[in-house]
Amino acid sequence: MSTDRPHRTPDRTPEPAADRRPGRTSDPSTGREQRPATDRAPEAKAAPLRRRGAAMRRAVLDATVRLLADGGLEAASVAAVAAAAGVHETSVYRNWGTREELLREALADYTDHAMPLPDTGTLRGDLRQLLTALGAFLDTPEGPALLHLSIAPQNADARSNRDAYWADRLARAEQLLQRAAERGEIRADADHRAAVEALMSPLFARHLLLGEPVTVRFVDALVDLVIGGLAPR
Repeated sequence: MSTDRPHRTPDRTPEPAADRRPGRTSDPSTGREQRPATDRAPEAKAAPLRRRGAAMRRAVLDATVRLLADGGLEAASVAAVAAAAGVHETSVYRNWGTREELLREALADYTDHAMPLPDTGTLRGDLRQLLTALGAFLDTPEGPALLHLSIAPQNADARSNRDAYWADRLARAEQLLQRAAERGEIRADADHRAAVEALMSPLFARHLLLGEPVTVRFVDALVDLVIGGLAPR
């Protein structure tokens, strides 16, 4: 009599559906229970992106402007900016030192792009372009938020940055008057700073105090008024 025992194959019959845990299925090849994706451990939160150099600075400055426009000064903490830009807080402090310096550079960078210094060949053309760009800037969500930052410093560092920002803005605008003087369009002894302030202040007042738009007609009238006072005698 043969002593060989019949070969038995393992019983791979899947367990009855009623015995399985709700929401789980079985693998047809093994009969083993599979957990749904929602049952699995959550993936670890992605680490900040490893941005460096110019790309990192661009991401941080853009994130700062977005946060200021969306939530005001309180929303633009260093931690919030770093998270929005996908960088580490240490990178922000290493490149800007203080939150106030970051805010100042973000303001200057944004206004440089929004209001480039024109060079049309005439003072009238330059001033019309500059004031039109300023009016459009004030009509954006970013404009009033950044302007508020520049006129409402919270501490000594912020005041210093505010002063540096406006000194630079006014000096840049004065270049338009200097070029006009060299072309003989205005008097050589004209007060360039007073002219720039006389041009810009009405736009701020019209937008911030009166809530009225800066129209083409308003810009033209303002330019005519100032150029008339600067004309050679």
